[in-house]
Amino acid sequence: MSSPLCVAIQGEHGAFSHQAALQLFGADVEILPCRDFPGLFQAVAEGRAERGAVPMENSLAGAVVENLDLMAAASVHAVAETRVRVELCLVAPPGLRLDELNRVASHPVALRQCRAFFGAHPSIVEVPAYDTAGSVRDLIGGGADYDAAIGSALAAELYGGEILVRGLEDDPLNHTRFLGVAPGIAPPLGAARKASLTFTLPHRPGSLHAVLGVLAERDVDLLWIMSRPIAGKPWEYRFHVDVHSDDPTALRSAYEVLGASVGDVKLLGAYA
Repeated sequence: MSSPLCVAIQGEHGAFSHQAALQLFGADVEILPCRDFPGLFQAVAEGRAERGAVPMENSLAGAVVENLDLMAAASVHAVAETRVRVELCLVAPPGLRLDELNRVASHPVALRQCRAFFGAHPSIVEVPAYDTAGSVRDLIGGGADYDAAIGSALAAELYGGEILVRGLEDDPLNHTRFLGVAPGIAPPLGAARKASLTFTLPHRPGSLHAVLGVLAERDVDLLWIMSRPIAGKPWEYRFHVDVHSDDPTALRSAYEVLGASVGDVKLLGAYA
């Protein structure tokens, strides 16, 4: 029998990245927890993990800019995409009540997404932690200097915590878009209808307009665009775009023209 697919994530078992890995690659996966995003990319690039689940954008907080830079530099490419509904749960050891809580821990981003809860409970102190699921694990494992943690329902299930409140986030339309990545450079565009690209542009009038024109002429939809400063080159920028077309031939044509007309084009991956 074949062994489960090894998928690297940032964070511990039960993190939202764990949920993304299940959605991207199925239930039969082996999770490789990584302390940070550079460690995740390194694990995939070096082959210690066959795949990775990388958060790229949150519907409330915006782009995960660190991962844009890592995608451009690392020897990995995107092979799949999914969106995870981020429902934050207040998790406590079994038997503890909400009115008994004094300190609640989670990742700082998760804490910021629960302002209404902390505003309604001013006596509860926020405790920053490096990971949502890790804060739940450490709480249930004993010895944590806080009473409850904010994390996923999956983390509560995995570590044996009790969910006191579901939907703690301020906005229920809270989703994170993840890319599934694999080692190596992206293969040539085939029949995929969505692709992620990165490129640089010269400082001259109309350079970005020309890129948009290449897409528009082929009915290729620009779904997302971000610019990032280039380290060591002040005031120079790298553009990241996601593009889509129902016609794979049009997508390939646009990529070929861009490759011949703008600087340093890199295909970050193509996927459904």
